[in-house]
Formats: sequence, C-alpha cells, structure tokens
Amino acid sequence: MAKVKYYYDAETLSYRKIKRKKRTTFKYASVFLVAAALFGFLSFFIVSQYIQSPKERQLSRELQNAQLQYELLNKRMDDAITALENVEERDNAIYRLYFEANPIPKEQRRAGFGGVNRYKKFEGFDNSQLIAESSKRLDILEKAIVVQSKSLDEIAKLANDKEKFLEAIPAIQPVSNVNLTRMASGYGYRTDPFTKVRKFHYGMDFTAPRGTPVYASGNGVVKRADNGSTGYGNHIRIDHGYGYMSLYAHLYKYNVRVNQKVKRGDLIGFVGSTGRSEAPHLHYEVFKDNERINPINFYYGNLSALEFDKLLKKASLENQSLD
Repeated sequence: MAKVKYYYDAETLSYRKIKRKKRTTFKYASVFLVAAALFGFLSFFIVSQYIQSPKERQLSRELQNAQLQYELLNKRMDDAITALENVEERDNAIYRLYFEANPIPKEQRRAGFGGVNRYKKFEGFDNSQLIAESSKRLDILEKAIVVQSKSLDEIAKLANDKEKFLEAIPAIQPVSNVNLTRMASGYGYRTDPFTKVRKFHYGMDFTAPRGTPVYASGNGVVKRADNGSTGYGNHIRIDHGYGYMSLYAHLYKYNVRVNQKVKRGDLIGFVGSTGRSEAPHLHYEVFKDNERINPINFYYGNLSALEFDKLLKKASLENQSLD
C-alpha cells in the first residue's frame, strides 16, 4: 500500500494530504523509464565490451581458428615454394641445359595476374589482407606448378628424343674386334692401291676374312642394298635419322633388304671384295647432312679407352688403302 504524504497548511493550521497530479505522475514515470532505459543501454554497452555472449565466444573461437589455419596454410605454402624453387633450379641448371632447352625465366615462373582485381571479394573484412594475400600466393604457386609441370613434360619428350638419338647414331665398329685382321686404312689422304696416287680416303677399311659378319652401327632403316654405286660393289646404306647415314661397301652378300628397320648390332651382311677392292675388307663411311665425316669419332659404343687409342693411332697412319 502506497504511503500517504501530508503537508502543513499555515492558514488552517492543519495537515493536509498531498494530492499528486496525473501530469506530474506521468512526468516522473517518463523520466524514470528514460533513465532506466539509458542505464540499461549503457550497462549493456559496457558489458558487451568486456564480456562476450556465448554466440560471440563461438564466433571468436571460429575466427581465431580461421586465422590459425591461414597461418598454417602460409607456412605450408612457404615449404612448397622452397621445394618448388629447388626443382626449378635443377630444371634450369641441369635438365634443360643438358637437353639444350632454353631456361625458363623467373619472371615467367612467378608471373602474377594483371587486369581485374581478382581479390576484391575479400575486401571489407577484419582479416581481408591476410585472406587476399594468401589467395594471391596460392594462385601464383598453382601457376608456377603448372609451368614446371609443362617444363617436365617437355624434358620428358626431349629425354625420349635424346635416347632415340643416342640409339640411332653410328656408335660401334661394324666389324667385331675378334674378327679383324687389322685396321688397314683410316680417314684422310692415302695411297690409291690401283693408281698409286695420293688421294683422299673418305672412310675406314677393316681387313677381315671373306664372310666375316658386318653389323649395323646404329638404329635405322636400310635405304640401299645393291651394287649400283661405282666402286662400292655390293653395299648397304642405313639412314639413322637426325641427318646421319652409314655405308658398308665391298660386301660378299646381304642379310637385309631395302626399307627394313635394323637396330645397332644387327647382322646386315658379310665382308667381301666386290667392286673396286684389292682384298677382302669392309669399307665403312659415315655421313652427316650428306657430308662424309670421320667415322673414328663414333666408336664410343663398344671400345675401351685403350682400344680406341690404339685404333686412333692406326687410323692416322698415311698408308695404302684397299679401295
């Protein structure tokens, strides 16, 4: 029950009951409500600055976890970039250099993305810079991996071509060492056995008994197996590709046919003394881009260093050729 308040009336010398007007009551009530609302708002504002709600605490934890994940992502990207740089260095300094391919410049490997701002969608957030920077690094890393992947594809193709090239070029003696009587004559000026005139000898003569096996010095395709060239008698020509061709002359007989594919070491014919020949032997020539070159430079496939040195000395002697 509300307390009744009185005031002293000096005129009547008595106490009279205080009667509150409705306007006054409404005014006090309004002030109270406004003050209460203001106090409540201030209290909520102050508390909200220092005390988080359960929902805010959950969001805060999620944000901290996201920041941690981005930091871990950047650390992993650092490790990936370091590993990729090692691969790129070997790619440029070893692989591409070995296969005579131009190195890929770093500007091409680390090129960014011009034009439209790809990361505008990340703007306006508390961690916009972190997110945008991480996304940018990831994009550059992905592009660098694509560039390196294409480079390795190119290297794999070059390696395959290199392997085919090494298998194709004439790299062994066409007559086995155990079957050789001697290396009669080498590439260079020699005395013609018929005219006794000093002239250039474009091949190498391997003296061996009639019927001695003759082997293909590299992979290729037989282009000729006939006696239609003056002086060579029965002879074989093998196209090795890459501009190389080998010729085997004065044969007794053939063991291959035209357009037949052969591999290094395949038996292709037998030593004879057909054509312009003084005695049984194999006359062997090597062509590069239709120019005859010294075959002595191509015997790394089946000779030791000592054997090659002996052969080189014999081949350099200016003696009489056999054809």
